[in-house]
Amino acid sequence: MKINKLGHPYKDGEEIIKQGTVGDCIYVIQEGRVEVIDESGETEIKLAELGSADFFGEMGLFEKDVRSCTVRALGDVTILTIDKKNFYKTIQKDPTLAYRLLEKMSYRLRETNKRLRTI
Repeated sequence: MKINKLGHPYKDGEEIIKQGTVGDCIYVIQEGRVEVIDESGETEIKLAELGSADFFGEMGLFEKDVRSCTVRALGDVTILTIDKKNFYKTIQKDPTLAYRLLEKMSYRLRETNKRLRTI
């Protein structure tokens, strides 16, 4: 998979990634909004809503595991995909990208921990 600079368009309700499938790239939202859903229980649980410049699927760059959530378009959305090879090339040119990714992942983990404490 290469970097698609134009992004891929998705329609309202269309699945971008499916929980349980293998992933190997990161997704960057160029336009629009998506919802992040946990489908592991009997009912869907909406975990987050993400918008322009947000990213998801980053764990697929680091682990050979299945996607932990489903992500669906909320309205029309355009998504840029970056595979592992191109991601590593990009962070070699701009190491601050790696820092921003780690910062966001750390924030998400902290927020998840807060939510778990309230259960």
